[in-house]
Amino acid sequence: MPRMYRVLGFWMLVFGLMALAGEMPQMALLFLGQAVAFVTLGYLNLTERAYIVLFWGYLILSFGGFTYWSFFQMEL
Repeated sequence: MPRMYRVLGFWMLVFGLMALAGEMPQMALLFLGQAVAFVTLGYLNLTERAYIVLFWGYLILSFGGFTYWSFFQMEL
């Protein structure tokens, strides 16, 4: 399970670098921050249950934030 967090960190790094190349600095910083967080979590050697709980928390937070942003912050 820790290896999967490092893989997630790698892909977040790739997305962050692509956003940086596409001149989207806010998106790049968001994804680079997630990359650092995922790689750090990958080296903590937590239990499998802790990794699953952390991932569910991440999903709830990210989908909740995306839903809030798309409904209340984006202009039509």
